[in-house]
Amino acid sequence: MSDTYCDQLEQDSWFLKNDYRLSVQLVEKLVLQLNRIHPNVLSDKEAQKFRDVKVPTKTRLADLLSTLKEKGEEACHEFYRALHIHAEQLYISLPSRKRQRDATEPNGTNIHPDPRERFVLNERGPMFFIICFSVVAGLALYYYSNEEDKAIGDAKKILGFTAIGLSRRAKAMLISYAEDQSKNQ
Repeated sequence: MSDTYCDQLEQDSWFLKNDYRLSVQLVEKLVLQLNRIHPNVLSDKEAQKFRDVKVPTKTRLADLLSTLKEKGEEACHEFYRALHIHAEQLYISLPSRKRQRDATEPNGTNIHPDPRERFVLNERGPMFFIICFSVVAGLALYYYSNEEDKAIGDAKKILGFTAIGLSRRAKAMLISYAEDQSKNQ
């Protein structure tokens, strides 16, 4: 990380000033964090100035960012820390953070995996889900239609169609089950 926090704040300022997620409440939380937890970053007088709701949020934020840049590296670092605590998604989407995430190790592998990989439930893909769902739906329809004689034929058809997407062994089992049920009737 060759950029200092002040340099990063300079690069992220435009993004922060124009992002819709920086609401009045979030700016308030950030100012309170910087004033109460780190009183050396923002004095009480400065905090009151940045918490004035009569002034538009973008103006207060612009003044806050310029004040933090003037105060130096520690103030900028504490701002990033407060932003990470109170608005993690916004913090992650900052241009300086995206650049750091996109940086690769010397051997060429990406040190941060794709965030979509966290949500993969299995490696079998959507067809596996569709097949499992159709099996369950077929069995449920067969079970619930067992009470009506005319619906049994329809349930056997559905159960037969359910077996189309399965392996040879599962097909044979479902078809034989359907045939046994029809013999018992």
